[in-house]
Amino acid sequence: MSKPKALVLTGYGINCDYETEFAFNQAGARAERVHINNLIEGQKKLGEYQILAFPGGFSYGDDIAGGKVLAVKTKTNLGDELRRFIEEDKLIIGVCNGFQVMVKYGLLPALNNNYQIQTNTLSFNDSGRFEDRWVNMKRMSDKCVFTRGLERIYLPVAHGEGKFFASEDTLKTLHDNQQVVFKYSDEEGRPAEGRFPFNPNGSLKDIAGICDASGRIFGIMPHPERFLHFTNHPRWPYLKERLKRAGKPIPTIGEGMKIFQNAVEYYE
Repeated sequence: MSKPKALVLTGYGINCDYETEFAFNQAGARAERVHINNLIEGQKKLGEYQILAFPGGFSYGDDIAGGKVLAVKTKTNLGDELRRFIEEDKLIIGVCNGFQVMVKYGLLPALNNNYQIQTNTLSFNDSGRFEDRWVNMKRMSDKCVFTRGLERIYLPVAHGEGKFFASEDTLKTLHDNQQVVFKYSDEEGRPAEGRFPFNPNGSLKDIAGICDASGRIFGIMPHPERFLHFTNHPRWPYLKERLKRAGKPIPTIGEGMKIFQNAVEYYE
């Protein structure tokens, strides 16, 4: 089978598009950065792709709220195309600002398969400042296509509005439906329980990533595209030496790469 095509959305403040394109290409896809206006004007067709990525960045400068303007522009101009894209069992991933876009569009968590209504949000960090640090997460569900084979993962965050917030009823539904994919944890995989800096933003129930009921649509606050190679790890020289002395193999790829590989393997 030919390689799946991945559309990496770009334009107006999105700034992780090159890394996301590189990640999908390294994972075996045929990735292409496409400006949102090229989709709106019909120069590119969403239906020609199998994977859609909303990358991280600061779309429209977060002038209203993280991801809100891009969510409205996408829904207004590409709503019908995106609905068909979902109906064709294709994959969508949103990272950081892209996760914010998907939540404010209604693509996540899409309770009762309604991909139009916003039912939760990502709001200002409890710390009251931009958080740029590495965090541990533990996988909580087997449902998500993008996270198969992962139990724990270590990735960087870089956001000012990453606090996952929802009503008690919505939180219960997400857990009951196994739509909570990742939760923040400590180094040993124990629940962060809201403790800073293990939970870097105050997310309710330590939620770091969720999916829709099908497991094909996934949003995550930390950045997998920033840990594609072992040397992206902030302590890679120390880890390399420790593994070397223990006679263990030194990895080449970073933990984030598996998320993109899983998307490609879905079509094999």
